[in-house]
Amino acid sequence: MKFLTVSPSPHVHGAASVKSLMYDVVIALLPALGISIYFFGVGALVVTSIAIASCVLFEYLIQKILLREEPSVSDGSAVVTGILLAFNVPANLPIWIIILGALVSIGVGKMTFGGLGNNPFNPALVGRVFLLISFPVQMTSWPVPKGFGTSYTDATTGATPLGIIKEGLLAGKELPELMSEVPGYLDLFVGYMKGSAGELSAMALLLGFGYMLYRKVITWHIPISIFLSVIVFSGIMWVVNPDQYLSPLFHLLTGGIMLGAIYMATDYVTSPMTTKGKWIYGIGIGILTIIIRIWGAYPEGISFAILIMNAFVPLINSYLKPRRFGKEASNG
Repeated sequence: MKFLTVSPSPHVHGAASVKSLMYDVVIALLPALGISIYFFGVGALVVTSIAIASCVLFEYLIQKILLREEPSVSDGSAVVTGILLAFNVPANLPIWIIILGALVSIGVGKMTFGGLGNNPFNPALVGRVFLLISFPVQMTSWPVPKGFGTSYTDATTGATPLGIIKEGLLAGKELPELMSEVPGYLDLFVGYMKGSAGELSAMALLLGFGYMLYRKVITWHIPISIFLSVIVFSGIMWVVNPDQYLSPLFHLLTGGIMLGAIYMATDYVTSPMTTKGKWIYGIGIGILTIIIRIWGAYPEGISFAILIMNAFVPLINSYLKPRRFGKEASNG
């Protein structure tokens, strides 16, 4: 008989359960899902539904058949992984690729390490990066937002605002000329642009951010540290050469910075435990994101930045862990 369960840190005392926290995250993601369905139509709904169902099914089968333990899919973590995976891919992605991404997210990114609480990397991002490397054409064929009536298979594709800028600069065009080819700041804030379902609307993502802060699901330290580091680093580059580098506001409103900073970098398991550690972690993500966007091969960098900083979390926790009660400070 199993009398005691020993699990990895962090250990949080409170009335909240894993299930309640996970479903609060789901609720926070609903405005962004609604916006994506409004702009992309059936495609966003199909991709999200398939991703959720696949993640839940794979977690259940792995726990039941391979690990021979009681399935824990009711805790909602697989649902959150499914939504985040769907939010990181095009709304016209073939169904079989979505299913494969779910298998990698759950099977490799989560269950290989022992399931919830043990995975060192964010499972949804593991699946997303795997798909991006394996299927670069399908993963960068972004549908044009045409409204709810748009069918899943007939979506017209095009480049994201970041992609347009990146390709144009490489072709020798001037930034002011390229800015006329992308949506205005208001459209970017609301979500009328090409991109993945979850990165469309900063407005909807910030609404969910406010809800999670109110419910105390997350703290503000990681998202704000990412936003500030993005603003400062990209702002310096912009001031030095505004004809070559994008403004901080454009960086914040385009791509996956909002989605990554609020919903994926804040994952309990893969982020630091201490406040100082969260600041270091967030600043690292922000700087790496801009470095990849400016000098990397991809126009977007938030996924790679979060995964890289996930790898440093054990080191951050080790060096910044609180002093044990009763232990004297070292004089040397």
